[in-house]
Amino acid sequence: MNKTAFITGANRGIGLAISKALYAKGINLILGVRNLDYKEELISHFDGSQSVEVVKVDLNDFSTIDSFIKNHGEKVDILINNAGILFPNDKLLGNKEAFYESMKVMFEAPYELIHGLAPLMNKKNFGRIVNITSGWGSFAEGLEGPHAYGTAKAALNALTKAISRELEDNVKINSMCPGWVKTRMGGEMAPRTPEFGAQMAVILSTLDESGPSGKFFRLSDDEKVTEIPW
Repeated sequence: MNKTAFITGANRGIGLAISKALYAKGINLILGVRNLDYKEELISHFDGSQSVEVVKVDLNDFSTIDSFIKNHGEKVDILINNAGILFPNDKLLGNKEAFYESMKVMFEAPYELIHGLAPLMNKKNFGRIVNITSGWGSFAEGLEGPHAYGTAKAALNALTKAISRELEDNVKINSMCPGWVKTRMGGEMAPRTPEFGAQMAVILSTLDESGPSGKFFRLSDDEKVTEIPW
């Protein structure tokens, strides 16, 4: 599969696990990081058999998104909106800053990337967009968890559904929940590894032409793909 994927938050956790899994499938990588100090360490995870670029994309600074789209957008076949933040105290009636930053990083920035890249995908009639959200962003599952986090993920889920109506047949957008994953955000008690959490993203990134779009999925513990109600 001679394609190129762009992954945000690619320097650790689920983002790095997704990057490694896609690379193993022969997919070229553009890895988005907030700080280029990670560059050499990040590149060391890959054997050089195909292209790996590391670029600065700070989701709090939309000028870096604009620059990325201008300089790299034509190459991107797969967009994975992975980067996220979680505040310990994100009560909506208490911490306005947590709400605004959560929405910026996990909703507005993904929208900016989709807005810039999806038209280019439509033009070539190929693209895969994967929004890593959460069951905490599902109304059907009660919008559980931290409040600003769940609200931002619910908004990103809504964007997935709405944008799917504006894409060509072979440009697909889906949301996914990786589950509770052992990362810096998820903590040491989490039962899933980053590699397990990455699997659903890899499946959605490599869908064939008959694959779904505008849906919300998770991988069950026995590795079955299940659809999550919005």
